[in-house]
Amino acid sequence: MNQLCKKAFLPLLVFLTSVTAANAQDAAPAFDSGDTAWMLVSALLVLMMTVPGLALFYGGLVKKDNVLATLMQSVAVAAIVSVIWPIIGYSIAFTENNMFFGGLDQFMLKNLTPDSASGTIPETVFIVFQMTFAIITVALLVGAVADRIKFTTLLVFTPLWIILVYAPVTHWVWGEGGFIGGIGLEGYEGVLGMGEALDFAGGTVVHINSGVAGLVAALIMGRSLNPSEGPSDSSNLVMSVIGAGLLWVGWFGFNAGSALSAGGGAGYAMLVTNTAAGIAAVTWIIVEMLHKGGKASVHGAVSGVVAGLVAITPAAGFVDFTGALIIGLASGAICYFAVAYIKALFKYDDALDVFGLHGIGGIVGAVLTGVFANPDIGGAAGTLYGSSTQLWAQIISIIVVAGYSAIVTGILLVILRYTMGLRVQPRHEYEGLDMALHGQKLEK
Repeated sequence: MNQLCKKAFLPLLVFLTSVTAANAQDAAPAFDSGDTAWMLVSALLVLMMTVPGLALFYGGLVKKDNVLATLMQSVAVAAIVSVIWPIIGYSIAFTENNMFFGGLDQFMLKNLTPDSASGTIPETVFIVFQMTFAIITVALLVGAVADRIKFTTLLVFTPLWIILVYAPVTHWVWGEGGFIGGIGLEGYEGVLGMGEALDFAGGTVVHINSGVAGLVAALIMGRSLNPSEGPSDSSNLVMSVIGAGLLWVGWFGFNAGSALSAGGGAGYAMLVTNTAAGIAAVTWIIVEMLHKGGKASVHGAVSGVVAGLVAITPAAGFVDFTGALIIGLASGAICYFAVAYIKALFKYDDALDVFGLHGIGGIVGAVLTGVFANPDIGGAAGTLYGSSTQLWAQIISIIVVAGYSAIVTGILLVILRYTMGLRVQPRHEYEGLDMALHGQKLEK
């Protein structure tokens, strides 16, 4: 009888065991499908910000003989970073090692599997999302010298800058154990005991970093031999408006995506992002009309949108609606005067106002995050909500990131200047870069 029972139930037992094992295997990755779907969309939105968004925005602002070269810069940067980020950039930024530099445990993504998780989403999705941030950061800074940089030099500069500047700064702010953000450090009191700095979506990592690096590039490379005389020299402002529109839409992936989940945090970040962009554009338009006899330029309006988007980036997960209005208003006014007066005062040639919009805008946003951070929104308190140190933590993070970016970018550019050269030949600069560098030009 016992033998009969065994023969009868053994197949059933094997079947139940196999079903249980299969179900356990299927359930192994604890991924949230809603969060994963949102982060997939966010990664696509941020990639769209560079190609075609930034490419069109920048391409419409340069002279006609430099349009294709400017578009090509964004395309080339996107391609190069798409390779160098998964090879080594991601590992330096997000692998735990020490407070200043990530490890190489994820070099060539050697430990990555389909089941690897980053919170509630696949790590693969997180890698691509962060890669799109790295892409646009380099593409932004190149805009400062878009009309005079050698294409071959850009191909070498891009991977070096990602490895030596962008990835380490990312680790400091967002990486495990980074000394600015303090991610995962129990009881960490921050730099000089001022607490952990706040940067929700890249005010320091992307905008101050790229803005300062762009300024250094403009200073080292020198003024253009064929400078633009202003918006009247722009090749196609319609193209720039389209590009700005793509940036505006893509920024929802940039900021709301940085919540890393499809929830209330993403929704609030989307709301304050749009609010800041709108009020900054209105502010820029009004200030320009007062400054220029009642005329508001199309170029100025889209610049105002970008200024507001930049400034709200570090604050998007921490400030309320009122805070977003004030940040947008401040960035619209301050960035306008930075673009209108700082370049003239210090006589540097920032071709596409990278420092004036992204460097200054990022600084405004990072500082005001320390003032308006509302604990009911993101858990962190700014000066208005009783914190005595958060503003200082923000200022320290600005100084550290700006200083490091300036020094290392400067060293890289000097080395490249004396090895392969930074600038195109003078005659190519006068004639335009399209034919000289790429053998093509737009039809007249």
